[in-house]
Amino acid sequence: MLTALSIKNYALIEDIKIDLKKGFTIITGETGAGKSIMLGALGLLLGKRADYSVIRNTGNKCVIEGSFDISNYNLTDFFLAEDLDFEEQTIIRREILTSGKSRAFINDTPVTLPVLVKLGDLLIDIHGQHQTLSLGENQYQFQVIDILAGNTPGLKEYREEMRSLKKLDQRLNTLKEEQALAIREHDYNLYLLKELKEARLKDGQQEEMEERSEELSNVELLTEQLGTSVSLIQQEETGTLSQLKEIRAHLTKIAGFSGNYAGLRERVESVIIEMDDIALELENLLERVEANPGELEEVNAKLQVIFNLQKKHAASTIAELLEITKTLQEKVDLTENAEADLSNLQKEIKAKKDQLSAIAKKIHDNRAKVIPGFVGNVERIIADLGMPNARLKIDLKLQKEYFTNGQDELTWYLSANKGGDFNDIKKAASGGELSRIMLAIKSILATQSKLPTIIFDEIDTGVSGDIAQKMGDILQKMGIDMQVIAITHLPQIAGKGSSHFKIFKEDVEETTVTRIRQLETAERIEELAMMLGGNTLSASAMAHAKALLN
Repeated sequence: MLTALSIKNYALIEDIKIDLKKGFTIITGETGAGKSIMLGALGLLLGKRADYSVIRNTGNKCVIEGSFDISNYNLTDFFLAEDLDFEEQTIIRREILTSGKSRAFINDTPVTLPVLVKLGDLLIDIHGQHQTLSLGENQYQFQVIDILAGNTPGLKEYREEMRSLKKLDQRLNTLKEEQALAIREHDYNLYLLKELKEARLKDGQQEEMEERSEELSNVELLTEQLGTSVSLIQQEETGTLSQLKEIRAHLTKIAGFSGNYAGLRERVESVIIEMDDIALELENLLERVEANPGELEEVNAKLQVIFNLQKKHAASTIAELLEITKTLQEKVDLTENAEADLSNLQKEIKAKKDQLSAIAKKIHDNRAKVIPGFVGNVERIIADLGMPNARLKIDLKLQKEYFTNGQDELTWYLSANKGGDFNDIKKAASGGELSRIMLAIKSILATQSKLPTIIFDEIDTGVSGDIAQKMGDILQKMGIDMQVIAITHLPQIAGKGSSHFKIFKEDVEETTVTRIRQLETAERIEELAMMLGGNTLSASAMAHAKALLN
């Protein structure tokens, strides 16, 4: 629960700090005194986006700080998940800097606004006047029923499976688009693929064939040069081999005189062996060189096929043509295997839908179980709040469609008067009736949601007299199990609080500032009397105020 709130340099607030306790706390003040300003500051503390214009004195930063006792709310998992230090007395601080930027801290650790929002949702429910209107919104109606039905785990599972189904649907649409395109291009792709396959391309083939083409185109030159080389090596007296052998003979005669001479002889011997090998290889090459116009024509024709394919497909190598062949094969396969692929994916989608439907049915059954009891409790409470003839009807229908929160359609109907027809609740209820119904719902949810703190901003709109008294009783009862803070203009509600704060404006050195102070018993009596009778503290108003406070 919120144990302390400090606001500095925010709008009309210069510097205020209040200490809060468990139970039912009242905040009162004249219109325009700054109650909405304080709620705005609290909203910033809980993650609302900052506006630089709220800084009172632009020379200093705005600081809003709240202390929360979270010892009894099982929030250690949240702190662990967000890598934050868990403290039973947790401090949240929000700063708006003079530069217009803002910073947020939880126990002095910087955090992002989404983290602040998540923690805020676990700590405080601020019920503003606009939230009463949300009673007519389908999303809020589902939220109420699902809290009572304990559907949070089931809805989480449902939404995870829903995301999986959407991905499968996207895959199906993509596959259909790809296959439609592939079918349109199938014949042409098949022609291109056949042409590439008939070429029987192999990596490195082009280089080999270009070499062979060069050989076959230069047979005479090759024969002449190879023959001359063989002759130069093997001539009997002037050939290279003959001269090397003669050198060897001379070195053999002196090899015994020195290791240097012996080493030179061995090196010459090695050269003779190498020259023999070279001569043999030259002879082999010379024997294989022969004119073959037919082969040359065949090689050049094959090379022309490769060049044509490269030009057609904008490729520079056979490796690129082979990659294009692979891609074309995949496109052709996609078309030819389309029916099987579609069938498999559709089976997968059907299985996912069956799984979703099973989860949605459990969610539906949970909702159906709690609705009668919820309707009965709401009708009992609003009967005490001056709506004895009002009837609430909640229509729940399981549909075939998959919605974000299941397969249900949910509609709330209200008959406000005896014998009246049921109409959609947002059309059938007045502002005051909506406020009473909302309070009834909040009181029911209070025990279920186990929020530490709930703040009501003028939940009493449109009610007065005895009805206000009974609304105060409900708020007071809610304060037994949780911290309830109510901003009110009605003395009947204000008299029910276990503590009472007053917000007021004050002029300080020609500047208007908002102040807040906790009222003692005598001050509370005066405040209630003024709420009852205006600024004149009559004896009857004072007596009535004492009775209300008692």
